[in-house]
Amino acid sequence: MSIRPDGRFVDDTPYERDLGAEARNAELDMSNSRLLWLRFKQHKLGLISAIFLLLAYFSLPFAGFIAPYTPNERLEDYIYAPPQMISLFHDGQFIGPHVYPTVAEMDLETFSWKYVPDKDTPLPLEYFCEGGSYRLAGVYVTDKHMFCAPEGATIFLFGADRLGRDVFSRILYGAQLSLTVGLVGITVSFVIGIVLGSIAGYFGGFLDWVINRVIEILRSLPELPLWLALSAAVPSHWSPVAVFFIISIILGILDWPGLARAVRSKFLSLREEEFVKAAEMMGAKPSRVIRKHLLPNFLSHLIASATLSIPAMILGETALSFLGLGLRAPAVSWGVMLNDAQNLASIEIYPWTAIPMLPIVIVVLAFNFFGDGLRDAMDPNRS
Repeated sequence: MSIRPDGRFVDDTPYERDLGAEARNAELDMSNSRLLWLRFKQHKLGLISAIFLLLAYFSLPFAGFIAPYTPNERLEDYIYAPPQMISLFHDGQFIGPHVYPTVAEMDLETFSWKYVPDKDTPLPLEYFCEGGSYRLAGVYVTDKHMFCAPEGATIFLFGADRLGRDVFSRILYGAQLSLTVGLVGITVSFVIGIVLGSIAGYFGGFLDWVINRVIEILRSLPELPLWLALSAAVPSHWSPVAVFFIISIILGILDWPGLARAVRSKFLSLREEEFVKAAEMMGAKPSRVIRKHLLPNFLSHLIASATLSIPAMILGETALSFLGLGLRAPAVSWGVMLNDAQNLASIEIYPWTAIPMLPIVIVVLAFNFFGDGLRDAMDPNRS
């Protein structure tokens, strides 16, 4: 029986199982998890960000139910309609959530339409009502919405765009792609980075030299032009789903060198430790040594790196879609929505068309705060 540097008990006998060691290891894991949670709770911004991100990802399958309109539903009579407020009081009396119907009037000075609310006619909101059809959780086709505008009125919480589409509904639908692209991309990046970094760090020699040269070549290339070149090679006739996955893979392929180098450097220092040598002398295969002994000692860094890399993936997709080289209509993402708001003159007149940048900023900040909280909680040098 011996003790590893991380405090875990190792059974040195190849034919007998020490149940006491397994029990003590389980107790140690439980205590470490509780210690991690207690440390993470002290990081208030990280905790709030984690709750926000958890709610955001859990709501993605129900975006169609929450949104009052479908993403490409057009109301031609309400082009560039301003944001509407949901009121609770009318003439000083509480009547519940309601909206006012709007009347379009031409402004002869700016030659643009203005939408004037009719304050004399409050119309209550409708709940669990029928609207445009969508796929709930991507599977079940339904037309039920959590709330809708009453007949004769509209409900544009964030206004309407140049085609009369509800910005609020499109932001909810766009979150399904913009938030998912980070998860797909980071999965690709971690698989490549961990595999190649582990091989380079554990085996060394010629394999280490080759992998390091590949890393140096990729890191020497300018990132944005390389993104643009690879994205421009995507055929324009591909479906939005195919474009989404190829963009995610591109982002993941270009993001792995940093992780691979970090894994390699950690493995170079760990492979000479006694618990690794003991496992090798007992006949453990390299794959088992890497999977069972080396990676667990590096898990905290991997988790923190993942939370800090996802926002980079989201920003990458946003940048490509904003430039017209990422996701394309009729797909809806935050980058695609910002692509429609490139005209600065339109933003000056209709500032609500730039609202899609707000969820991008909020989500990226939330991931950064969450990653900082995890990194601080997993820091073994923290008192």
